[in-house]
Amino acid sequence: MIDLKYIFGLPPEKAIEYFKSKGFAISWDWYDIWQEAHAKAFTVAKVTRMDILEDIRNSIQKALKEGTTLQQFKKDLLPTLARKGWGPSGVDMETMKLAEPWRMKTIYEVNMQTALNVGRYKFDIANVDNRPYWMYVALRDSKTRPAHAALNGKVFRYDDPFWNSFYPPNGFRCRCRVRAVSRQDIKEYGLDIESSEGRMDKVEMLVSKKTGELVEVARYTDPFTGYKISPDVGWDYNPGKAAWTPDMKGYDSDIRKL
Repeated sequence: MIDLKYIFGLPPEKAIEYFKSKGFAISWDWYDIWQEAHAKAFTVAKVTRMDILEDIRNSIQKALKEGTTLQQFKKDLLPTLARKGWGPSGVDMETMKLAEPWRMKTIYEVNMQTALNVGRYKFDIANVDNRPYWMYVALRDSKTRPAHAALNGKVFRYDDPFWNSFYPPNGFRCRCRVRAVSRQDIKEYGLDIESSEGRMDKVEMLVSKKTGELVEVARYTDPFTGYKISPDVGWDYNPGKAAWTPDMKGYDSDIRKL
């Protein structure tokens, strides 16, 4: 269950601002819209009707604004889908049963967690003079991936390249977050500041069983245990940095003319 106040400790205005700024994209498979592109476009795999995308987006935006639960999200959205023939029976096969519980849960959690982390990123990046170190925080329970649990408590400077690949979420249903800490916190709690220099490389991972396609995914080697840690395939990027960085595509040619 996502509790906005408990997890992030601040109102989700930045998350809402980010989510409102996203455009739309049509995709068939989840990896059709790749990494940074996800940060700037709202998409749901196999949803090829714009009106349905808009309905889902509106429900997510309402959930962000009101802090509603997964149950309320489904209660708000399912009647709309049913009226358009996209009910629990999966009438439209292109949706692969869009309204089934597991898919609704994934749509809700991925969009909520990503928006909240992107909002947190903007808040923390504006406060780096006071809190220049970021701590990776994972929920330590039976659902936590071993790789994410291994990162729990690790501290890097906000501008360490580590965050370019490991700023959460780091996979579907990832519940990790980042906590900004001050120099005083480092001293008071005896925290170790790590550096990713010389500890980052790439490893090939399977992105699609259907096509057999492999892609390179970032990997960090823990200096204390030697454990090699990667985000899930397709998630080794910083959604906050991608979301708030201006799109300079198309400006290069103009700059060269100056």
